[in-house]
Amino acid sequence: QVQLVESGGGLVQAGGSLRLSCAASGRTFTLLTMGWFRQAPGKEREFVAAITWAGGTTFVSDSGKGRFTISRDNAKNTVYLKMNSLKPEDTAIYYCAAAPSGSRGSLRSLAFYDYWGQGTQVTVSS
Repeated sequence: QVQLVESGGGLVQAGGSLRLSCAASGRTFTLLTMGWFRQAPGKEREFVAAITWAGGTTFVSDSGKGRFTISRDNAKNTVYLKMNSLKPEDTAIYYCAAAPSGSRGSLRSLAFYDYWGQGTQVTVSS
């Protein structure tokens, strides 16, 4: 089992920045990929970014390219999502997710991930 705890959400004005953190504990040595997803009211949960645990290869959604950066600190078992130039449409609950070794399919898919955090609210005011 892997436990995930997000932090760093909050209220920010449009154009501002936030850094979300996701601390993983438990059987972290089994992890393959860590991801961030978000869900706005009335909408489906959508992919934001992902990073491979070993090699650090990153993937970012089209809506986040040029503004969002995902990174990891293996020593701290923590993944970060730095969000710059935030827009009101970025308002959502942001969830951290983890996929263990052997996960199949697209890392942009919810089904790829076995473990989820409780989410952290990000609100961007105009």
